[in-house]
Amino acid sequence: MANDIVKPSILPGFMELLPADQILFNKVMDTIRHNYEKFGFIPLDTPVMEKSEVLLAKGGGETEKQIYRFNKGDTDISLRFDLTVPLARYVSQHFNDLNFPFRRYHIAKVYRGERNQKGRFREFYQCDIDIIGNGKLSIINDAEIPSVIYSTFKELGFEDFTIRINNRKILNGFFESLNIENKGDVLRTIDKIEKIGEDSVVKELVELGIEEAAVRKVIEFIKIKGSNDDVLKSLEDLGVANEIFKEGLEELSKVVHYIRCFNVPEKNFKIDLTIARGLDYYTGTVYETILDNYPNIGSVCSGGRYDNLAEYYTKQKLPGVGISIGLTRLFYQLREANILGENASSTLSQALVIPMEDCIEDGIKTANNLRKNGIVAELYLEEGKINKKFGYADKLKIPFVILVGPEEIKENKVTIKDMASGEQKMVSFEEAVQIVK
Repeated sequence: MANDIVKPSILPGFMELLPADQILFNKVMDTIRHNYEKFGFIPLDTPVMEKSEVLLAKGGGETEKQIYRFNKGDTDISLRFDLTVPLARYVSQHFNDLNFPFRRYHIAKVYRGERNQKGRFREFYQCDIDIIGNGKLSIINDAEIPSVIYSTFKELGFEDFTIRINNRKILNGFFESLNIENKGDVLRTIDKIEKIGEDSVVKELVELGIEEAAVRKVIEFIKIKGSNDDVLKSLEDLGVANEIFKEGLEELSKVVHYIRCFNVPEKNFKIDLTIARGLDYYTGTVYETILDNYPNIGSVCSGGRYDNLAEYYTKQKLPGVGISIGLTRLFYQLREANILGENASSTLSQALVIPMEDCIEDGIKTANNLRKNGIVAELYLEEGKINKKFGYADKLKIPFVILVGPEEIKENKVTIKDMASGEQKMVSFEEAVQIVK
């Protein structure tokens, strides 16, 4: 039937915001972008859709099950599931046209067919930065990344957050020295210590076939705590003879030294030997960032160093270091925890120009001039009582209303009303600009 109405709804796992929240979301995104650019990262945008053979070159794993994949004609297409694989393809494809180290940022939507649950999204924004080297990449880059994280979260309004750092070589070398071969399983088990507790971790390690003496050493190792210098000293005191371990310790010491040179306060970064993220991918420094007062949110920014970004697309060795902020999830959780502005406005307008009857042209001229002066001005053109027009400004939380009527035109002035205080006065246009600014 012609008048059947389809119920408006969206798919689960997708975020859609009302104006006030969308404005807040954009402010958070703009802050992240501004900080990335401040450190000299350049923007990159790649297609949402990639050839499946390119996107899935690595193949296998949990990711492949979550990919949105379809055929259009003879083309096998997939939606990107992160921004790193498209980066690898891009750098390989445009290798001869890029300058290295290549510093890029990419803020865009990615897609994963995740199991639907609260706070998990199937379409979400990632905000990535990576520094890619040609053949080699200085370890000092690994120390600059935390200064980007620090600058970004400070500008987002956070004081109490900790960038937790570790080095995968320390873990790998340590396990090698204990003749532990199934490192991946052990690392995954260690990673659960905060969730399941020490006793359960010990039990799981024994079940993995690790000898009791080695289990004791693993537990002793991940319990190393204290200041950054204390942890480095404790690691040195272990006297592990393994070369990979020594290399990792040297890298970590250097990274800590240079993080301090970048003026990241000691309270905002700490070595945490339990971080073992990206088991198959990261090869050196790894990062996780936690909001100290909201540990349940989990890591709000993570990443690390990898040896070879584009091994599936080129023979060039492209080491890199990078981080990613999952913006959609972060925003959702900050809203849930009431950390973002409670009285958010539903508009960007700083002033609402209301022309009286027969004064439309002068109202348009006033709005034009406000915009020329850098003020976000909106023009109210609908008919109705003045109270309705003021009510519109009030609901949207527009701070000022500027009235343009016959008397104002005659006096070559405008009437400005401060919506918060209710104060109203007739002033020159220049004065009005100063008041709004």
